[in-house]
Amino acid sequence: MNRPAILALEDGSVFHGTAIGADGQTSGEVVFNTAMTGYQEILTDPSYTRQIVTLTYPHIGNTGVNAEDVESGAIAAAGLVIRDLPLLASSFRCEQTLSDYLKGQNVLGIADIDTRRLTRILRDKGAQNGAILAGSEAEGDDAVDRALAAARAFPGLKGMDLAKVVSCQTPYEWSEGEWTLGAGYGDASAAERPYHVVAYDYGVKRNILRMLASRGCRLTVVPAQTPAAEVLAMAPDGIFLANGPGDPEPCDYAIKAIQEILETQTPLFGICLGHQLLALASGARTVKMGHGHHGANHPVQDLDTGKVMITSQNHGFAADEASLPANLRATHRSLFDGTLQGVERTDRPAFSFQGHPEASPGPRDVSPLFDRFVTMMKERR
Repeated sequence: MNRPAILALEDGSVFHGTAIGADGQTSGEVVFNTAMTGYQEILTDPSYTRQIVTLTYPHIGNTGVNAEDVESGAIAAAGLVIRDLPLLASSFRCEQTLSDYLKGQNVLGIADIDTRRLTRILRDKGAQNGAILAGSEAEGDDAVDRALAAARAFPGLKGMDLAKVVSCQTPYEWSEGEWTLGAGYGDASAAERPYHVVAYDYGVKRNILRMLASRGCRLTVVPAQTPAAEVLAMAPDGIFLANGPGDPEPCDYAIKAIQEILETQTPLFGICLGHQLLALASGARTVKMGHGHHGANHPVQDLDTGKVMITSQNHGFAADEASLPANLRATHRSLFDGTLQGVERTDRPAFSFQGHPEASPGPRDVSPLFDRFVTMMKERR
């Protein structure tokens, strides 16, 4: 626990701390997440690819990690920044410490820094390109200079197409259902599943698939670059556009496929990156946000009912509400900064939501959107 680590930001800010993961060097966009729980789900969310995640809650690692609480096959975040790593991990579900988990997947982490100061920098100046040096890499008189050079060499997420990088390589079926205490994840393979949903994998979180499977969906997950013709040939009852990392604008393959799908009147539901891609495919624009939305306590208002929901968020790009065409209607808006959180097509059975309604981690206020998707498929039949 005495290995040195350095975090450097492109603006010249430098933090000295303790290495809690692997030794080496990593770079990415540094963001802060205000969630108080769910650090394992956050780390394994593919939407955090090429991002270094700062957790504002001071004590991270209290409950260790386990094989169940993952959202993908491996840690996706480029690095982890925390205030304090407790010496003891205590939970009846604990299988490994957070530090050993990071080391086992060759992911860098830094602890014992002032995360409040770091968060204020990111809040006031926006998300920063940064780098972590850990272990022997953080030693030597030139360590700070090397950390700053690595931070400034990172090109930034603007213009970076990461969906095709993190996507699956071949189609696969999914039947795992939601988790319950004492029973683990359910198996929906033997249950009645009347609706065939093809899910585009732009970096999909597993709990999204579980919530669809638990609602009677037979899921086929396809790579991000799958042509619309191949998807439509599977005769789906509905098509799902997943979350994912990076800038949506370079994903021309996805935008083209969505435009072709929209012409078929097939029910379509998008989340996060999928929301932004639906907006682009409909003629709207997207913008890079200052510091983005990352946390599990974000209030979002349903513009039709006035109801306010507490939501889980993870995105650095947003659909620009001012650019919406006449056939794309705003349905949800953030009460933090007024940014667009949901849209629906007025001429097609298609809608999307910016936040993460699958509640992993986070509240379950927005889970009825999955029911809405199932209802759309039922009505089409």
